[in-house]
Amino acid sequence: MSPQRAQEPEILFERSVVKVPNRQYWKEQVKCQHACPVHTDARGYVRAIAAGDDELAWLIARGPNPLASICGRVCGAPCEVACRRGSIDRPIAIRALKRFVCEQHGPESGIDPHEFVSAFTDLVKRRSPAACSNRDELLPLLQSLQSGDVPRVVETSVGIVGSGPAGLAAAHDLALLGFDVTLYEMEPVLAGMLAVGVPQYRLPRDLIRAEVAVIEALGVTAVTNCQIGKDLSLPELRARHDRIVLAVGAKQSRRLTVPGADAKGVLGGVEFLREVALGIPVSLGRRVVVIGGGNVAYDVGRSVLRQIASDAARTAQRVSQEAMVVLTSLESLDEMPADDVEIIEGDEEGIIRRNGLGPTEILVGDEGEVRGVGFQRCLRVFDEEGRFAPLFDSEQAEVIECDTVLVAIGQAVDLTFVDAERDGLELTTRGYVACDADSGRTSAPDLFIAGDLAYGTKLLIHAVASGKAVARAVYESVTGRAIRYTDVELHLGQWDYEREPDYESRQRIQPPILDPAQRLAGQDAEVEGVFPAVAARQEAERCLDCGINTIFDGQRCVLCGGCVEVCPELCLRIVSVPRLACDEASDSVIEPRLGGVAASEASAILKDETRCIRCAACALRCPVGAITMERFLFEEVPSCQID
Repeated sequence: MSPQRAQEPEILFERSVVKVPNRQYWKEQVKCQHACPVHTDARGYVRAIAAGDDELAWLIARGPNPLASICGRVCGAPCEVACRRGSIDRPIAIRALKRFVCEQHGPESGIDPHEFVSAFTDLVKRRSPAACSNRDELLPLLQSLQSGDVPRVVETSVGIVGSGPAGLAAAHDLALLGFDVTLYEMEPVLAGMLAVGVPQYRLPRDLIRAEVAVIEALGVTAVTNCQIGKDLSLPELRARHDRIVLAVGAKQSRRLTVPGADAKGVLGGVEFLREVALGIPVSLGRRVVVIGGGNVAYDVGRSVLRQIASDAARTAQRVSQEAMVVLTSLESLDEMPADDVEIIEGDEEGIIRRNGLGPTEILVGDEGEVRGVGFQRCLRVFDEEGRFAPLFDSEQAEVIECDTVLVAIGQAVDLTFVDAERDGLELTTRGYVACDADSGRTSAPDLFIAGDLAYGTKLLIHAVASGKAVARAVYESVTGRAIRYTDVELHLGQWDYEREPDYESRQRIQPPILDPAQRLAGQDAEVEGVFPAVAARQEAERCLDCGINTIFDGQRCVLCGGCVEVCPELCLRIVSVPRLACDEASDSVIEPRLGGVAASEASAILKDETRCIRCAACALRCPVGAITMERFLFEEVPSCQID
């Protein structure tokens, strides 16, 4: 793209704000990458899969994300939520495609963990993937460390409390930066809630171990079965290390506040998942009620189904017709926060879903045991301003008989090991450690916060992003040098641009899944399978390739209207300039181009970016070459600055 055309305004339909494209505008057009907290170039690896280059796809997927293989199984996939294809029919199966390439080339493929980083680096140098490379990418950081642009730290130690995704991501990047890193984990296994919260049928344990082994191979030391506040105090930990990162997750279930909530047989959902994951026997009744409507509630309910089936098989008894798992939620089906796939698969497996019910009391028997839950109809969960304000109808009440209640209505962090006055920390009104959520800095110079503790419970990939950001903040606090980034952008003309036949009409392909009866064979019977290669290519070919942009040269355009006529999505129009809603910035671009012509005599081409499928029909139709297809690429190159 020429400098002149780089300033050409991308004009939207009338009464919309006219936008002058800049670097941020082009970045936001790659919607999947923009939505990802670590800005993985999902478009890049999906298009590489479409081209049959799975190795390149894996390099792009792994670059900014040290837990890419795990994310290929259980990421909440904000990239899919944002996917432009989703506004046309259904989004690309981005997460499943990531798993497809990670299984071939990631840690689970059998690569020696100690050779992982060097092998990855050598491979990237040889392949030189042309992708949108952001500040979280691994290779630019390694190159800057090698060149000295980002000096390595020496003889400085960091203790990280919690080995969940935030702690692992922080450990990964801190080790690369030269720190001596030690992870402290209260559980007997590493990976936090990934290992003791996410069920095995979603996330195999050998995959977790393979991903963690790479981080340990960087020189990270792990201390398990060590609970801060019990086995080691926070002051003792601070005496051991130059910096501390608190990355404790939300591992406690929120309690119900209704009569009978402390009855025998009322269990926390998170605690139940932990015991199942660690193989600790859990005594459940035959009639179980799960209270909650999110993904954790479904993890709990579906795990209970598997335990019931396993117990029946182990004792060679037929499952009683009374055995049941009822999942209740305040929300209606449309409002439930659980992912659609969880609801669908839960229904298939036999969960009895009851929407619009709020618990009023736990009914207790003579021995203090649960015998049922009283509910009333929930008429509304949120008020007119979107605030949580349930409204109930006490006249619509019922009792669901049961002998076990599992509560999954939210999670909390255990901070009993923190003494704000002793530790020099400020607390929020909610009792959390006050910090800057972007950097994890606290009021104590040597203490940093990452993950759930910094901003509340979010997605796995948010925790990864938080850990990486905290690593940079720790580096700055130790060295006095901030890692800054220089943006380099390119706009490359795609003169041979073409698309796969009928890509715009293809339906989304789902990865294979087990039959419901087979899923209940055990907690480790993996529900979702990996894409076959042919299906992966076909699904990847649906991608609209949002790094490609249609660029209009107003100096060449003859206003023939051919582009408008051939656009299959009707996303182009030609209107007079007075019909545009302009701000000062866009006016400053439009007025010089009028060349003395009255605005009423000038026209503009309007493009609806949300509907464009990058088919190039407009560029092929243009008789004067005023429309080109150009690929936007950028790289954020790290270096250090003394603040």
